[in-house]
Amino acid sequence: MDKIEQLQKMIDESSNIVFFGGAGVSTESGIPDFRSVDGLYHQQYAYPPETILSHSFYLKNNQEFYRFYKDKMLCLDAEPNKAHKKLAELEAAGKLKAVITQNIDGLHQKAGSKTVYELHGSVHRNYCESCHKLYDAEYMLKSEAIPTCSCGGRLKPDVVLYEEGLDDATLRNSISAIRNAEMMIIGGTSLVVYPAAGLIDYFQGKYLVLINKQATKADGHADLVIQEPIGEVFSKIKV
Repeated sequence: MDKIEQLQKMIDESSNIVFFGGAGVSTESGIPDFRSVDGLYHQQYAYPPETILSHSFYLKNNQEFYRFYKDKMLCLDAEPNKAHKKLAELEAAGKLKAVITQNIDGLHQKAGSKTVYELHGSVHRNYCESCHKLYDAEYMLKSEAIPTCSCGGRLKPDVVLYEEGLDDATLRNSISAIRNAEMMIIGGTSLVVYPAAGLIDYFQGKYLVLINKQATKADGHADLVIQEPIGEVFSKIKV
């Protein structure tokens, strides 16, 4: 039995599946990965991306933060790929109970997924730091150098910057979904970003599957490891 057949068999046998995904899920939609060879970490800016996307940099260098953020983080033309669409199909069929994502692009929802826990927030939610009025990503993209509210307050994306903690409710829901799952599929993540990567330790179910182009630290614990692009893998799965 080849690996795709094994994956299909596991999915067929499972009625409570959770998907945990990272940047590799969205690279096939044209959104750059931070850590891949041609990702943002290997491009040259006045500051490294990890510095620009930190809470302290946001406070001290707001204009430079937004110059980078609008240029590199707001990929609003991106469309869901085969992985996003297959996960939405699995949820609609009653098999997939939750998508837990480290991505901030909203592509899972755009593909039709309903239960999505966004560990690192979303570019599609932005709020005024003064009056808490909400704004969409289009407004942020088209705004002047520093996006401001109608009240004059500064706007902040609802994304988790470096030095910031994850949302408690999102964490609790993610842990609960993982604990209750009989199958967990981890895809498109190198499992190096904490605390998100530590969530997989809560899985106690039957099948642990890893789909990633490179090896990860969890490969030795998995029941099935597939080192291929996740969209290609999911395109071969029948719901």
